[in-house]
Amino acid sequence: MLHHNSVFHGLLKHVPWHQFDRLVEEHGADARVRRLSTKSQFVALVYGQLSAAASLREIVTGLSSHAARLYHLGAEPVRRSTLSDANAQRPAAMFAELLAMMMKQAHRGLRRKLAETTYLIDATSARLNERSAGWARFSAGVCGAKVHVIYDADADRPIYAAVSAGNVNDITAARQMPIEPGATYVFDLGYYDYAWWAELDAVGCRIVTRFKSNTPLDIVEELSVRPDSNILSDRIGFLPARQARSRQNPMQDAVREVRVTIDTGKVLRILSNDLDASAEEIADLYHRRWAIELFFRWIKQVLKITRFVGTSENAVKIQIAVALITFLLLRLAQATQTAIPSPTVFARLIRANLMHRRSIDNLLEPPPILEDRQQMSLSLC
Repeated sequence: MLHHNSVFHGLLKHVPWHQFDRLVEEHGADARVRRLSTKSQFVALVYGQLSAAASLREIVTGLSSHAARLYHLGAEPVRRSTLSDANAQRPAAMFAELLAMMMKQAHRGLRRKLAETTYLIDATSARLNERSAGWARFSAGVCGAKVHVIYDADADRPIYAAVSAGNVNDITAARQMPIEPGATYVFDLGYYDYAWWAELDAVGCRIVTRFKSNTPLDIVEELSVRPDSNILSDRIGFLPARQARSRQNPMQDAVREVRVTIDTGKVLRILSNDLDASAEEIADLYHRRWAIELFFRWIKQVLKITRFVGTSENAVKIQIAVALITFLLLRLAQATQTAIPSPTVFARLIRANLMHRRSIDNLLEPPPILEDRQQMSLSLC
């Protein structure tokens, strides 16, 4: 009879285990560890993401019920206190580096010409409780963390992610992001910083964002627009020469202002340093920014990135990194089959069949009937 490992086993095959082991060695993650290896911790946290476990106890209980199959995963049963200690003490940087490595590998086969590459930049917040006040206090009675992401909408995958306390400004995190010269970057008002824009412009990046309502534009040219489009105006001009406190504005080159009406009737002032593309193309690029909002909504609804199984900075960073790794594993596994095009349906089927022995590319088919050859078979006809 054809043997199948569990669906969970098939999903974890997409983890680069040889690089995982190298990171464990480099960070000393298993040094002086007697009970819970880094791999077992990682497998337990991925299981928690895929099974929608809301607590450490649920993760431990669920894995215990499938203890016989953990052997084939190269993992072992866990204890709640041991898993909690590992989340608090094992270096989060190891999991962050694994995520960065997997994002790079997943994106490598999808590279396009930089002129055709559009990246979306944004951040999403995750609410934390008062136990995280020591590192993540945002305001009186409010604690939270932020996940800062560069997202490739064409590939439907993040290419960069970082976690900070909720009170870290978006533009502060953006200055630490890797930038590809020549690529297009689309972002919203949280990244309104002339100096950062000038840095992107200097390396040949196209930027698409929004004007603040009170930002004037010294217009030097009015471009024609089609009367039957939602583009109200298309103008070229210069940003204010001075910033606050009489500092010189480093963004000295001319920029584009495209005023567009959206479905709600609101008028947006879209800014770009691209003076050659059509107004419709610039408006469409800004409209694509909503893809990253849908990505954030998906990982919050399907994965466990809103309820945390640890409150320390280290534990929260590990869980967010593992959640994004799980997202990549789902996308990589879905790409191996064609029967289930919907990412949400695929994730639900993975959850329903997680520890069943069956192939990922046959999740829609009924499970095979196992026959016991020692049992008598009765034929009625």
